[in-house]
Amino acid sequence: MRYDLDDLRLFLHILTEGSITAGARRMHLSLPSASARVRSLEHHAGVTLLIRGRRGVRPTPAGTTLARHARDVLDRTARLESAVASYSRPMAAPLILLGGGSAMHRLVPQALISFLRAHPDTDVTASESRTPRTLRKLADGEADLGVVLDDEAGGCGLRTEPLGDDSLVVIGQAGGVLAGRTALTYHEAAEHPLVGLDADSSLCRWIEKHLGPHAPAVRHRTTVTDLGVLISLAAAGVGLAVVPRRAIDPRQSLEVCELQERWARRRHLLAWGVTDRATSTATATLAEHLRQAGQSEPLAPAHTGTTPVDRPSPTADRPPSAAPRAGLSTGQAPADRAPR
Repeated sequence: MRYDLDDLRLFLHILTEGSITAGARRMHLSLPSASARVRSLEHHAGVTLLIRGRRGVRPTPAGTTLARHARDVLDRTARLESAVASYSRPMAAPLILLGGGSAMHRLVPQALISFLRAHPDTDVTASESRTPRTLRKLADGEADLGVVLDDEAGGCGLRTEPLGDDSLVVIGQAGGVLAGRTALTYHEAAEHPLVGLDADSSLCRWIEKHLGPHAPAVRHRTTVTDLGVLISLAAAGVGLAVVPRRAIDPRQSLEVCELQERWARRRHLLAWGVTDRATSTATATLAEHLRQAGQSEPLAPAHTGTTPVDRPSPTADRPPSAAPRAGLSTGQAPADRAPR
């Protein structure tokens, strides 16, 4: 049996409106023509599909089954037409989006998910890039949008706008050496074993650049290439870590302390390229998704940790005389290490 797609659409409109007259109107058909189509549909199906009454129509059990499958058929047909039609349209070059390691960890993926789902005909090439390189590519017309650090983007001559906080914090295991602290300096953190990103990472270079010749000797238990792995290592108690606050999942159980150095307070900017597509609808829409991601993404507060129900405080069973002094917890002594 072969079903006409317009007959199926008419049948669904009739059920939605509750009358053949209203269904015919939505299909721009006359009432006699619509009635004839319904009778033909019932004839081919071999069953009655509608119960007709003075107040309208309602489906029979067979009609309900037909409607359910008709919706599926029409939905699949629309997808088929869209998929085939996409080959008849000229393919536009993908938008080029650049961002640093912090932005590429959570901010950019969140924006890409919402943008690409809403715009199936627009592609995006997203790449990790440090701020100086991103600014050069934007100025040379080799990228459309970039997420950059405000401290390195001053006087770049490009159109920029604030996108959100990207300050650095120190994190560690919940209930560990950071318990009870809300802020500390990098030198204080360096008194304990650390875990970090590899030496070529933008974060590592940022820290080294601002510490300069006065950098303390640091013992790194290990270095990794992925920011998510770094946070997991710190949460597991392998060592403390300096990470962008934005990279932390607020639901993750760990201690978070502000880093007191001025260079730790950073902000993300959204920078626009000088390409011909800079004013295009697609670029503006992607920029809006980045703004929304920056505004909707919650930031982990300082001193998150776990509640006493989840993990007892390390000082809970100590007598008052044994309480640790102010500063970093004495539960973990600084490891002996030789300067690297």
